[in-house]
Amino acid sequence: MFGKKKQPPIKSLIAQGSCIEGNLKFTDGLRIDGEVIGDIRAAEGSSSILVISESATVTGYIHADHVIINGRVMGPVHASELLELQPKAKIEGDVSYKALEMHQGAVIFGQLRPTTHPELEEKPTLKLAANNI
Repeated sequence: MFGKKKQPPIKSLIAQGSCIEGNLKFTDGLRIDGEVIGDIRAAEGSSSILVISESATVTGYIHADHVIINGRVMGPVHASELLELQPKAKIEGDVSYKALEMHQGAVIFGQLRPTTHPELEEKPTLKLAANNI
């Protein structure tokens, strides 16, 4: 998971007071402190991180490996690795994730859908050490 890999650097910023209208595609890391009206998608093929700060508002679809939200999102969110919802996160839309960390105070108005289903994965056969004699 993300803890074992080095996280990509945040190279881009949409500052507080800025408003972007249109779809965004980014590489490595992106931090949003302002407003985005449009879809936000990380480029395929390399790890990515998206930070949506407390002052940020996003209206549109979000897709990245590691997503950290502490602001407001109106639209679906897909985190292919880890989704972190900090205390002031407000999401109006469905959420899909591989791993989820949700702090007290975060709110989701939508469905939570894990992308992995542990009950469907094949489990390894267990062998007792006492039977190896």
